[in-house]
Amino acid sequence: MGGAPRTRVSLLGCVALFIAAGNAFSPTDSEFTFLLPAASKECFYQSAVRNGSIEIEYQVIAGAGMDVDFSIVSPQGVHLVSEYRRSDGVHMVEPAEAGDYQICFDNSFSRFSEKMVFFEVILDHPANDAGADDEWAGLGEPESLLEYKLDDIKESMETVHRRLERSRQMQTVLRAFEARDRNLLEDNLWRVSFWSCVNLLVLLSVALTQVYTVRRLFDDRRRVCS
Repeated sequence: MGGAPRTRVSLLGCVALFIAAGNAFSPTDSEFTFLLPAASKECFYQSAVRNGSIEIEYQVIAGAGMDVDFSIVSPQGVHLVSEYRRSDGVHMVEPAEAGDYQICFDNSFSRFSEKMVFFEVILDHPANDAGADDEWAGLGEPESLLEYKLDDIKESMETVHRRLERSRQMQTVLRAFEARDRNLLEDNLWRVSFWSCVNLLVLLSVALTQVYTVRRLFDDRRRVCS
């Protein structure tokens, strides 16, 4: 009778630890898919702190050529990353200053074709680690958690959370790849169907022309013989 309440408190403590760990070690990330018109440029602004990190991954998932110009510009107007006519890319920037960083996609070189672009931004703030340590420090002594060491639980939860977060990011990237491949296949299917119809019409035209020519030759011989 006396052991049941203690086990219940310990399980609740583990649940509280798991929730606190999820809140403490969640990175700040966002993803967005947009349509980039022909002969235009779109820029997005992302705030960042000093000594943190910004990881940006982008893909062109639809549009003729499947390519755009990409650049990252610092708050002072310095081009940190510049790429031209690329279909995808991954870049990590460590901000040397706090402020709003520009993430730009340029389709000015294409006068008629619009592009559909997917990109994901992952922020890592150095202040998160200090806050996480404070939350872990205030959760109690290791002896109250089913005789497990607090450091071991913390390390295990951090490892699981990092792997789950990485899995989610990879699934997002794979969905973007799948959308790009599907659009490419649909575009190729339309081209194959169109040119197949053209070839069929040409073959029918040639066949009818040959039949007509042969019949005209026989008609001309009959007229000469008569």
